[in-house]
Amino acid sequence: MLFSSIIKGIAIGLMLSVSVGPVIFAIIKQSINNGHRGGIAFIAGVSMSDIILVSLCNFFTQLFSSTGAFEKIIGFGGSFFLIGLGLYNLFLKKSITKQDEEVIKVKLSKRGIVSIFFSGFLMNTLNPAVILFWIATSASIMVSAKTFPHEIQYRILVFLTCLIFNLCVDISKVFLAGKIRNRLTPHNIHIINRISGVIFIIFGCVLLYGIYTGHVLSH
Repeated sequence: MLFSSIIKGIAIGLMLSVSVGPVIFAIIKQSINNGHRGGIAFIAGVSMSDIILVSLCNFFTQLFSSTGAFEKIIGFGGSFFLIGLGLYNLFLKKSITKQDEEVIKVKLSKRGIVSIFFSGFLMNTLNPAVILFWIATSASIMVSAKTFPHEIQYRILVFLTCLIFNLCVDISKVFLAGKIRNRLTPHNIHIINRISGVIFIIFGCVLLYGIYTGHVLSH
């Protein structure tokens, strides 16, 4: 169970970390304009948002599946959403390029750090794609966790591993902001979107197979 949950957690974290969206550009902008403190404050807000969203999504998917009637429907829906998101990233998603090339260094106050924290929190929380991603992932993991004797512990380990992995990657983005910024050309973003699309599709198919057959591939 431990190995399987860690692998799945890293896989989910990898999907999040390679996705190119507004959050990565905000992390880079905050890190360059406001230094490492600004970047860390921003990703702290994003991470807090993820923790709350993961908790809520797991609670509601568990609530709706408590009778067992909708368990597989929820799982299939989540898996198909992840596959659809992968196809979107692979074929339809347009490259997002940075709009603001000007770097303005400012000295951060405590109020400024709090403001940056909440900007990260709100940007992540109000992003419909993030909410749908966590709903789909929570639903799929909930169903696959049924094959383990300690279901709750398994789910906690999966999402804890995912959140820690994603936080570590975001912290690395803060310290490598300058180098990452210069490499986020439309061509490179297009390649990253395709890679993330393939990862989403593979992960969705693995979860779909596990739900359909009633066992998990990593066993």
